[in-house]
Amino acid sequence: MNLTNFRFETGSDGIALLTWDMPERSMNVITPQVIDELEQITDHVAAEASIKGCVITSGKETFSGGADLSMLQSASAEYQEARREKGEEEAAKLYFERARRLSLVYRKLETCGKPFAVAINGTCLGGAFELALACHYRIIADDDKARVGLPEIKVGLFPGAGGTQRVARLMQTGDALQMLFKGEQIRPKAAKAMNLVHEVAPMGEIVAKAKAWISAGGKGVAPWDETSFKLPSGKVFSAQGMMVWPAANAIYRRETHDNYPAAKAILHSVYEGLQLPFDLALRVESRWFAKILHSPEAAAMIRTLFLSMSELNKGARRPAQVPASAIRKVGVLGAGFMGAGIAYVTASAGMDVVLIDQNQAAADKGKEICDKLISGQVLKGRAKTADKEALLSRIKPTADYQGLAGCDLVIEAVFEDRAVKAAATQKARAVLKGGTIFSSNTSTLPITSLAQAYGEPEDFIGIHFFSPVEKMLLVEVILGEKTGDRALATALDYVRAIKKTPIVVHDSRGFYANRCVGNYIHEGHIMLLEGILPAMIENVAKMAGMPVGPLALNDEVALDLALKIIEATKRDLGPAAIDPAQENLLKTMVTDHGRFGRKNGKGFYDYPAQATKTLWPGLDAFQPTKRDPDTIDVAELKQRFLVTQAVEAARVIEEGVVTDPREADVGSIIGFGFAPFTGGTLSYIDGMGAANFVALCERLRQKYGERFAPPKLLLELAETGESFYGRFAGRTRRVA
Repeated sequence: MNLTNFRFETGSDGIALLTWDMPERSMNVITPQVIDELEQITDHVAAEASIKGCVITSGKETFSGGADLSMLQSASAEYQEARREKGEEEAAKLYFERARRLSLVYRKLETCGKPFAVAINGTCLGGAFELALACHYRIIADDDKARVGLPEIKVGLFPGAGGTQRVARLMQTGDALQMLFKGEQIRPKAAKAMNLVHEVAPMGEIVAKAKAWISAGGKGVAPWDETSFKLPSGKVFSAQGMMVWPAANAIYRRETHDNYPAAKAILHSVYEGLQLPFDLALRVESRWFAKILHSPEAAAMIRTLFLSMSELNKGARRPAQVPASAIRKVGVLGAGFMGAGIAYVTASAGMDVVLIDQNQAAADKGKEICDKLISGQVLKGRAKTADKEALLSRIKPTADYQGLAGCDLVIEAVFEDRAVKAAATQKARAVLKGGTIFSSNTSTLPITSLAQAYGEPEDFIGIHFFSPVEKMLLVEVILGEKTGDRALATALDYVRAIKKTPIVVHDSRGFYANRCVGNYIHEGHIMLLEGILPAMIENVAKMAGMPVGPLALNDEVALDLALKIIEATKRDLGPAAIDPAQENLLKTMVTDHGRFGRKNGKGFYDYPAQATKTLWPGLDAFQPTKRDPDTIDVAELKQRFLVTQAVEAARVIEEGVVTDPREADVGSIIGFGFAPFTGGTLSYIDGMGAANFVALCERLRQKYGERFAPPKLLLELAETGESFYGRFAGRTRRVA
């Protein structure tokens, strides 16, 4: 055998050890060459009489993250070429055969007659876990970093190499569907309880135990190939089966609103596959996989949530000429919820943190918030007591700014007031050595003006976190007019160290995410004032693909904060810059009714202590006339929610606030939940074409006002037939 990605050796006991260890890669991934080599190995093991069986393991710190999704993108390009040269029917056949290639190789391994065991030493996801499922015995290391799972749904795909069929035959159908729909990473003991692995063992013993299973007479036959096999939940068409499928279909529609073809394909694959012999079931799965692989939703989600996000995480926007930063000590000014969250994620990444507030009690309270966060992780089994002690030991709460001495980076997260921020910045500057990078966690105030208080604007940058910090993945790195490359590189190095995704944004009011989110919330307010039922507003927003409705989101952000932002905008830019109807709505809610949002238990919703939130009945007062829900165009409401955000994203690109389409799309999904199935705000526009989007904007503009007016850039793209990715892809340089 001529192997590049694997090492193959057979011991004196007749048991082969196959070590997956791809050269020049930090993680094993499935590529066409890997698939070919796996087939060669399977054929060799089956044909060589001296080999009793084979153990598969990894030579990396983790097992494998699954398929190289760029391989799937190239499959679409090959399909288009075949379609041009050979016609639609022949191209479709070739595409289907390519889509099922991995499934066929795994099935060959599973039925070759020799036992295969897998020793999982770390993360084993997607197509790699499907390989493990095709093996006859699975053993996983009892290690904090070990995980298994099938996360394909998160990038618009589903397990297409036998995953839907094997999982649905290993556990109850309802549990299998839940696992496939969620795409979560599963810890070793949970995987054992779910029947996904056979054994959990110490890291140093997994290969030996896998070999021992083969030596003890382990059978090279999968359970579903035994004549005695019975489905865990019984036949589909049975009393037990009919307890599953109506509920599964209802849950699917409730959770996806039919926006995700891959989720529907999972239902089809499992439902149809469980009624068929295993090999035919695999063929059905492959047909659905080929269909989904070719869908616009999968293409958009793969590009944004896998390829683009990976590129940004690896430093696509980092100035290459600046040496790597050594960030060991970070100062955080402000120990409120935001500052405490920043301290928590920073300490979690192994850095020392000086957490400063106006007095010791306030600083200590910030550390208590960190204590609660890590304690919650310990209770859930996601961290150990030793981890908690180590993390808290790295956080030093104090009121003394002298504690900032020696910091490599300082993050200001005090109250969103220019004077308060300036005072904190000046106190810190008096202690810090020259050249220390200083950042502000402002969400609205321009970085260029805030930098004046620091005195060295080239070392001043914005690092804008989203709340709650410990959960939200996005960080906006904001450039002031004079921010230098070293400050940008340091900020990006820091964001990478805390395992969040950065987007680089140029200075402007609201930056990027808040501008789009503000439009979304504003549209919800307008709909409320139009007389649309609040429940309909919230539900249609979720039907459009948003994670929460605009009224609920405003409650989370805080109504009084939203009002302050409107008032500040009005002061700075004049009355024409705001919507007086929205201002009046928020003033009435905040001033007249004392409704600030979730934080005081009263907003657009009521938040009873021991009950589920409900919409506040007092909203009726804002609707002197109510529109009949049966006369409202639901599709148009959905369009309003998405278009108002997407058109703002287009304005952001036109103004040079964001210069890279990847950042606009990634930021829109992980920052404010813009309908993931679209691929993001700009992919939403590109997906329908600029001309069609402009026409949609014009229809909405005529009915609802100038907020839907397409900017000049969109009109140009519509006229030339260009897309955002076509015109701006690769343009990541800084703008003047």
